[in-house]
Amino acid sequence: MTTSPTIFMEGVSKRYGDTYVVRDVDLSVAPGECVAIVGHNGAGKSTLVKMALGLLTPTTGRVTLFGENPAGRQVMAFRRRIGFLPENVAFSPAMTGREVLRFYARLKQVPFAVADQLLERVGLAAAALRRVGTYSKGMRQRLGLAQMLLGAPRVLFLDEPTTGLDIESRQMFYDVMAELRDAGATLLLSSHALSDIEQADRIAVMKSGRMVAAGALPELRRLADLPLRIRVHVADGNVAREFAARRTVQWLDDVRFEFTCADDGKIEAIRSVSLLEGVCDIEVMPPTLVDLCDELTREAAE
Repeated sequence: MTTSPTIFMEGVSKRYGDTYVVRDVDLSVAPGECVAIVGHNGAGKSTLVKMALGLLTPTTGRVTLFGENPAGRQVMAFRRRIGFLPENVAFSPAMTGREVLRFYARLKQVPFAVADQLLERVGLAAAALRRVGTYSKGMRQRLGLAQMLLGAPRVLFLDEPTTGLDIESRQMFYDVMAELRDAGATLLLSSHALSDIEQADRIAVMKSGRMVAAGALPELRRLADLPLRIRVHVADGNVAREFAARRTVQWLDDVRFEFTCADDGKIEAIRSVSLLEGVCDIEVMPPTLVDLCDELTREAAE
């Protein structure tokens, strides 16, 4: 049996005057799936998310959420099933963390006990009685995460969700994402952080309002076909001069250099450089998310 998508967009465009900010986008996100939208500032990511939320009406095309128009008559019922985490969460600095979460719990008709459990889940139980104005950026982001989770939403929209989080809090967030997906929730996120993007099942790359590529991260890497960078640290740079003469290398200092190679040639490249005398370290660096976006958008423009 085919499962209907939670989020569905077909031929969606948004225009202000003669300027298109989103143009002819198709997107479908199934229950239990996480899709990441990536692209440079101004690519149309935020506008696309706002149309999915029902906060903006598309100029042309069709948007459905749970099979219905997200800006239709049942908007309040929709919003009880939605969680949203903006990049810059803003709460009253005079309220405590507990007061903030209980305020939103009341709006979503969620028992206060559940709100208190979520404070524990995001590691804020010890700071629950502190005023939000004393919270760090990471603590406010965790409070935003707890707010998003109120009411067990079935679809979640996340904008730069791990901004300000330390390593431990970031891993906690990824664990929560995995739990939500296992429970059948749908996630649509926008991020510049590769570690966030790696959590997604699929990635949609946007450029100037258009979706120029979509697929899993390994698939996009194959599509972009960018070389790897191999960075080598040797005890004595002189012993590597002969090797460097046979390749185009970039010296970073007297004892470190790097060169590029195709993905299917990395094993041979590592083998050959490992034979050098006095090799201290070899680091293989795949293309960054920015590299992938730039290459995929460049190819789409040609």
